[in-house]
Amino acid sequence: MVIVSSREFRDKQKSYLDKVDEGVEVLITRGKNKSYRIVPVVEDDTLMSKEEFFAKIDRALKEAEQGKVTRISSEEELASFFDSL
Repeated sequence: MVIVSSREFRDKQKSYLDKVDEGVEVLITRGKNKSYRIVPVVEDDTLMSKEEFFAKIDRALKEAEQGKVTRISSEEELASFFDSL
């Protein structure tokens, strides 16, 4: 892990982002009690707004109320369900 001040990060941003790409954890400190961890966004990450997130939950709840659910009662069914995705 590399710990760096916000000023140092700003001055050498490219080199620290390159380190993150190489798998090194970079922690940026700011002020007395603030710090930030830099992580790369990967293909599996889903980026959505808070509004989109809550809308998705609302849709899922409505589907559940309508009975549009998949009931899983064993580990085998669970494994099969995830294999089908």
